[in-house]
Amino acid sequence: MKVLTDKILSESAYSAEIDVPFEKVDIADWLFTLPEAEYLRCCPPDHIGSGVTTKDDGRRMVINVEMIGTGLVIQHYVAEEATPAYCRMNSISDVFTPVGRTQVNVIWELIAEAIEGGRTRYTNRVTSHPTDVFMDFLAAHKQSFEQAAIARQEAGGDHNRRETPLFAASIGRRAMAKAAAK
Repeated sequence: MKVLTDKILSESAYSAEIDVPFEKVDIADWLFTLPEAEYLRCCPPDHIGSGVTTKDDGRRMVINVEMIGTGLVIQHYVAEEATPAYCRMNSISDVFTPVGRTQVNVIWELIAEAIEGGRTRYTNRVTSHPTDVFMDFLAAHKQSFEQAAIARQEAGGDHNRRETPLFAASIGRRAMAKAAAK
């Protein structure tokens, strides 16, 4: 399978403030210890399931199952970078649509930045690229890339807009719980 990185299927970035000092935030810790029930609370009813695992080579992975628009998406996010302030996750995601199954590449970036007042800004950036499998799927269903991109942008942007503040609140709760435990 080939990822067509020169094409963007969708991209969105939303931010929310966390009332926790930047130094206490650890996005990688949050992401790789996130209980499934908490993940489900972060974008109801779209989030269906999640889990943490590893690839055969030991790299950390997060598996997310969610509805984005009319597609059931199973994301196999592999950590390319995972630090307290930044995680870059890369997935070849399976998408089950009403007319069949295909695959897209999704880059999920989770970013924490210090802001004034001892607070943190969390940004949730999601960028999707088509794969050659996706382009073949579009051709087989006589749909243009432009049509698919418009639909994915609308659905993915809406999903990201709704989950970002809930992710930020969850990250904040995790940071405060860890600080209280020390």
